[in-house]
Parts: sequence; structure tokens; C-alpha cells
Amino acid sequence: MNILFIMYDQLRFDYLSCSGHPHLDTPNFDRVADMGVRFTQTYVQSPICGASRMCYYTGRYASSHGAQWNGFPLRVGEQTIGDHLRKLGMNSWIIGKTHMTADAEGMARLGLAADSVIGARQSECGFDNWVRDDGLWSYGPDGFYDERRSPYNEYLKSKGYDGENPWADYANAGISDKQIASGWMFRNADKPANICERDSETPWLTGQTIDFIDQAEGPWMAHVSYIKPHWPYIVPAPYHNMFGSNHVKPARRHEVEREDPHPVYGAYMGNKVASAFQREDVRDKVIPAYMGLIKQCDDQLGRLLDHLEATGRMQDTMIVLTSDHGDYLGDHWLGEKDLFHEASVKVPLIIYDPRVEADATRGTTCDALVESIDLAATFVEVAGGPVPDHILEGRSLMPWLCGETPDWRKYVISEYDYSATPQAAKLGVAPRDARLFMVYDGRYKMMHAEGGMRPMLFDLHEDPEEFHDLAKGSKHNEIIDKLYLDLRHWGLRMSQRVTKSESDIIAMRGRSLRRGVLPFLVDGSEVPDELTEKYRGPIRQDHTKD
Repeated sequence: MNILFIMYDQLRFDYLSCSGHPHLDTPNFDRVADMGVRFTQTYVQSPICGASRMCYYTGRYASSHGAQWNGFPLRVGEQTIGDHLRKLGMNSWIIGKTHMTADAEGMARLGLAADSVIGARQSECGFDNWVRDDGLWSYGPDGFYDERRSPYNEYLKSKGYDGENPWADYANAGISDKQIASGWMFRNADKPANICERDSETPWLTGQTIDFIDQAEGPWMAHVSYIKPHWPYIVPAPYHNMFGSNHVKPARRHEVEREDPHPVYGAYMGNKVASAFQREDVRDKVIPAYMGLIKQCDDQLGRLLDHLEATGRMQDTMIVLTSDHGDYLGDHWLGEKDLFHEASVKVPLIIYDPRVEADATRGTTCDALVESIDLAATFVEVAGGPVPDHILEGRSLMPWLCGETPDWRKYVISEYDYSATPQAAKLGVAPRDARLFMVYDGRYKMMHAEGGMRPMLFDLHEDPEEFHDLAKGSKHNEIIDKLYLDLRHWGLRMSQRVTKSESDIIAMRGRSLRRGVLPFLVDGSEVPDELTEKYRGPIRQDHTKD
């Protein structure tokens, strides 16, 4: 078995035809869903790129691995999917984006050179690097946002696109009156990107993936991590005008949300991206471009699936489709991601398992509460190993794929550390208190905010749009108390004892006795004779009279 672990950046769970979008036809996502299982309640453990991805890659909650914001390094020595799979004989490769920042200080402390095998893996989140490209090659007066070399930019230069940064000048910009119309400006979202479609980011990464598969010898896990449909919201022809304002769903927002909002929610409703997406003219330009980017992703997924079929790899390759978080797109008066409404924290998850054991579930949906960290445990089981549950905090999804109904979790958790944001500064919240926690039990969703603030509470059965914050009143204190007990239970988990498993600890019990450590005995009769054998018998010398 091989694993093709495909992630799309900022893809909403409900912007696929198999999840009910009324205008966006995604036959290739649907094709995988028809071959496998679509999980309908999958939640990321942090609704921000870097932190979410580190949860996927480590199989651990954000507060366990500590890399809770973009640019926060993943500490040296933190085990990842690649480390777990490599022990089981499965190589693990990155093709695309990780958004991971290496712990350079930790590597220097341990003397790990970045160009050594172990140093390179530490720098690449445990993966071997086929081609890593994090895809945000912005540049300004102080230079590039990402100082690494961009393989995609080098590809564009080899194709004749000129300049220092063709990613910005061509792949993510259109033309207006013979001037660069940057995709950074929402007003340009309806223009075609000034690039041949085959040279744009999504086809380029698909080609890299096909090249990898054609030379790969298994078993392998390839993490194919697409840059899109993440902003800049601009897409090449013919995708730029496939959709129009008539295909833009009305924003899911209500005036009641702006009445005495939670302080953190209120701060986010007032930020720059939220203010932009509160304008209908912005939504009417951006959302069709976002849909065009998804349509291009779907077409390129079809290209990849066709190649797997043609080469016979569909029979020995598990396919996983998911996202690192969603996109508000104006819902709840917000843009981007960050908070815990469904549009932000809920993601698509579709898994195709070619093995006969999964035949019974093909083309089905599963409504179990799933966390993104479950994929790491699933991959370990697919690779033939026992899940090291003293390290991996997720649970294998294999029982659901095989038609079983396991005893399962009763709630899901997500965390958000907003300490580095302008919102924390605006609220005057200290960095150690600028933390949010979501607990969702399948009906009620609560957000807890550190710093002495009240919670937020939604009843998704009665209010699936998440408009009415029930924590504004006092009628739901019993439910809030119950969810706080769930949060407390989660907070008491064993998250840092990662060097000894439960079975290791059980095997240790009493082992020191057999090594002759026999404290607190009165006369030795308390233990078997064999344990005291070394301490009994006639003396060989008498030194008491020396």
C-alpha cells in the first residue's frame, strides 16, 4: 500500500458538489467519494495554516506540539508522520507546501547540520523533499516574505516568464491597461491571471506529483500539498469567468451577531479582511475566482486520477483529500479563517482505500466526529504498525473505512493562539492569555477564551447557521458547565509523556526487583526467594575485626 495524502489550502468543506454546493461541479472529488468514504464532520485542531498543518503532521494537538501560529518553529525532535512511517519501512515525501518553520536554534544546540539527512528531515517536518514550495512568494520594501528559494518561481523563469518574482507578476496578477493588476487587490479577482493555464501553480504541482509517482518504489507516502485555493484570489483563463455573481451564495450572517458580540469575535469583525468581505462588490468578485480555483483543482485531480488508473497504481494507493482549514468568505461578517464557525474550522475529508476490506463502505458518508490528527494514526495502521498512542493523540479511521462502528470520541477540540495578531493588541490581552479553545459535541459548540472573558455557545441542531450566541444569556448554564467538563477532561490528557508507552510502563513494573533493588523489606519474606538469593548465604570474608 502507498498513501497519496492530498491537501488543498483554505478549501471550505461545502464548496464541493458532493457536499451540496449548488453551482460548483467537482466531478473528480465526487469520483473519489464514490470510491471511498466522505467524512462529514471533520474538524481541524487549529484554524490557521501553520498550526493546523503541524497538527496533521505530528498527529498531536496544537498545545501539545507548541507550533501554534504561522512562523512558530516546530521544536526539534517532535516526531511527525515521516518519522512514524519510516520506522515501518514506508518512505514519506513532501510535494508542495508545509508552512513549517524549522527550529534552527534547537538544531544548532544539538549540532544538527541542515544539509545532513537528519537535519534536512528536521527542517522539512520529517518529510524527504521531492519539491517543497510554500507558495506565498510575496515581496516588498524589506524583501521576500519567504526567504527560501521558490522551485515554482524557477520553473516559471525556465518557461520565459521574466523578472525577479514571476509568481507575483504573472501567476498571481492580471492585466489592466497594460499594467500589472495584482491579485493582492480584490478588485482584480475577476481578471484572468497573466499566465498560461498549464504553467500555473496547480497544474505545475500535479506534474511534479506525476513525476514522483512514475519513479517511486513503494511503499511510500506522498504528501501532495496544493497552494490553492488560498489567496491571492486570481485564476488563469478559462477558469476566471466560469462563475459569476449569480453563483455567489448569500452570506451566512445576521444582524444579531453584531449585537453585544463576544470581545474576540467583535475584534475580528472589525479587522481589515472582515471589513472587505462585508462588501458585496468584493464578494461578487472574489467568490467566483475562489470557485474557479477549486474547479481547476478538481480538473487537476482528474488528471492525477487518470494517471493512477492508466499506470495501475489505483489498486495499491490510498487517496486522502482534505484541507488545512476553511474560508469565511463574508459569512458571520468575517473573512479568512481564525475562529470556530463551521466555515472556518470544518474541512472536507474523503478517503479511498483500494483494499477489499473497504468494499462495504464505498460511496458512503460517515458522520462520526473526526479530528485532523486522526490521519497520522490511520497512516500508521495502513503501514502495518501499532498506533503509538502515547505520542499520537488522534485515532485511526480504519474501523470506519472497514464498516465497523467503534467506541468513539464524544467531542472534538480545536485551539487558536491569536497572541501575535493585531486583535490581541487591540483587546489588550497578554500573549499568554490570547488563546481560544473550541469544544463541540455534535450539537453544542462552545468557545472558551482565556483572559477572563465569557464563552460563546451555539446549538447547531436548532441554529445550524450559528447566528445566536446562547452564552449571552443565562438559560444554558448547564450545557456550558457540561462542555467545560469536556474541556477539562481533554486538558487532563497525558500529552507530554512521549518516550514511554503504556505497555512499556506496565512491563517496567517490578523490573527493578529482578535487578536487585529491594527497598522497604522487613525480613525478605515479602518477595519470592529468587529475588533475595544474591543477598543470602554464608559469608566469604569477615572484615568486622580489621
